[in-house]
Amino acid sequence: MKKIIQLLFGLLAFSFLSAQDNFEVSTLRIGPYKVFMKSSEIEKFSGERLRLTNGEYKNSVKYNGETIMISTTQEYDNNGKETNGYSIYGISTTSKKFKTKSGIGVGSTKDDIINAYKNYPSYSAYTGWDDKGKPVKNESYFVLNDTDASTILSFKMINNIVIEISVSLNEGC
Repeated sequence: MKKIIQLLFGLLAFSFLSAQDNFEVSTLRIGPYKVFMKSSEIEKFSGERLRLTNGEYKNSVKYNGETIMISTTQEYDNNGKETNGYSIYGISTTSKKFKTKSGIGVGSTKDDIINAYKNYPSYSAYTGWDDKGKPVKNESYFVLNDTDASTILSFKMINNIVIEISVSLNEGC
């Protein structure tokens, strides 16, 4: 009987710890990392100082065994002066664990995305392009534009299957 109680307690503790994982994707975040997040908060999750990348995805961090790529940009104070810090400009992942509240993630189809977001107020879809400016027939993107947050949530697809999710600042370009 004592072993059964210990086993039940262990299962309860494990399920509680598992519930603490954050694999949520939104127009502002992937997991615990959020666009605009400042260096002090980033370093709490990553356990290290990230490099300043000026918008390129060059910082690789692990979150519960899953890889997240982070681009950073210089942080400024309220007077417009550079600080010693940085903030998140963009986040991306190819992990199947991260999903939106609608259940969309890596491995979802183009039809899944359209069905989930057909009533979203601002979205676009377009073909991918190679380095020479030519369209790539099997590559496409579906992008949700969050005008309130000035961010975008982008689903990169190959053959209409999501292979990467990214969230970034939308500069209105």
